[in-house]
Formats: sequence, structure tokens, C-alpha cells
Amino acid sequence: MLFGSVEYRRILAYGVAAAGVVALSGCAATQVALEHRNLDVQTKMSNTIFLNPVPPSEETVYVQFKNTSDKNLDVAALEQEIDANLTSQGYRIVPYNEAHYLLQINVLSVGKMSQAAAQKSLTDGYGGAAFGALAGGTIGQSYTGAGAGALVGGAIGLIADSMVKNTTYAMITDVQVAERSKAPVSQQTNANLQQGTSTTTTQEVAGTGHWIDYRTRIVSTANQVNLSFKKAVPLLQAQLVHSISGII
Repeated sequence: MLFGSVEYRRILAYGVAAAGVVALSGCAATQVALEHRNLDVQTKMSNTIFLNPVPPSEETVYVQFKNTSDKNLDVAALEQEIDANLTSQGYRIVPYNEAHYLLQINVLSVGKMSQAAAQKSLTDGYGGAAFGALAGGTIGQSYTGAGAGALVGGAIGLIADSMVKNTTYAMITDVQVAERSKAPVSQQTNANLQQGTSTTTTQEVAGTGHWIDYRTRIVSTANQVNLSFKKAVPLLQAQLVHSISGII
């Protein structure tokens, strides 16, 4: 009889294993979907910049915005937003030679990143490595058991997991603020330049200038299940504009 045969028991065992795999995979995907269903947008600075108050006559700014990432951003529009925010705070946007403050912004990287990579970029601070589009690990797991039934269940779980992703996009930006000084500012620059694989060239430059520099890094992140780049970019840009506008 089939019901009492070894073959029947083997088929039944495979079926139970497959059902368990599907259930586990479904639970993992559901948990990710529930935990990250709400959009979470954050912006952090590596260092706080404190500027001394100045009289209204010196509330003048020259803004320079650059994008050296591999993504196309509307740099002109972003610069206009920053100008408008600063103007609403009482600052005047002026040419370089008339400015009391220089505000220089460079977007280094925009793309999908793991939370750990975004945090590392923030910790490294201004001038540190920008890790670019480092995707996080696969969300969920595909459980594969023994036998044909478990393999089928694993394949179903893999498909379920591929449809539910905990996605994070990050924008990494270096910012330099310079304040014009009435007294000369002594400066010394040291550089070690790599020449080939085994040679370095050391350079030292000393002089005086009239700018006091302050530097920081801004990392904005947006996280949500199955978040798209198209949806994330405007959110990251808005966070960046808000953060930069509050520095001065």
C-alpha cells in the first residue's frame, strides 16, 4: 500500500520540509516589510561649525556648489534653494571678492548604500573616503532543506525575499565654510603625493591668507522597504539644503 510505504513517508517528509521553508521565508519577508514600512530620512554632520556673530553689513555669502558623484543632480536648482534660504535669514548673496563668508559644497556620492557604509563615511569626516554605492546584504534568507521538496521551498522563499528589500540610499557631501579675517592668517600645507607604486613626493607650502576655514561632512540617508532612487533623491536633496542653510 502506498500510504504505508517508505516512498510515501519520504514524499510526506519532503512536503513538510517544503512547507516549513515557505513559512519561514514568508515570515522573514513579512518582518522586514513591517519593520521598514515607514520612510525614515535622516541627516547627520561629522562636525559642528560655530561662527561668531557679525554685524549686518558683514552678512554676505558667496556660494559654490559642485557635484562630483556619478549621478546627475540639478546643481543650479540646489544652489538657488540654498541662496533663497540664506536670503530669508538676512544674508546677501554676493560675488567672491565682496563676501565675508565662502560656502563651498561638493556632493561626493549618491546611491544605494548599507547603513554601515553610510556611518563609516560620516565617521571618517571631511576628506575621508566616500564609499559610493555599496549595497547592503540580501534581506531575509532562503532556507534550503534536503530533498526535492526543500529545494522547491527554497526557490519560493528566494523569490519572496527578492520582492521585499530593506533599501537605503545615501548622499555624502563635504562642506567648507571660510570666514574672511581682518588679520593675516598663517597657513601651511603638507602633502604626500603617490608616484607609481613605491615612490612618494612630499610637498610643503607656507604662506599667509585672509580666510579661516571650517570643514564638515554631511551624510543624508533615506530608508524604506523597496525604496526607489527616484523617490529617494528629492528627499536627500531637501535634507542637504536644510542642513547647509543652517550652518551659517
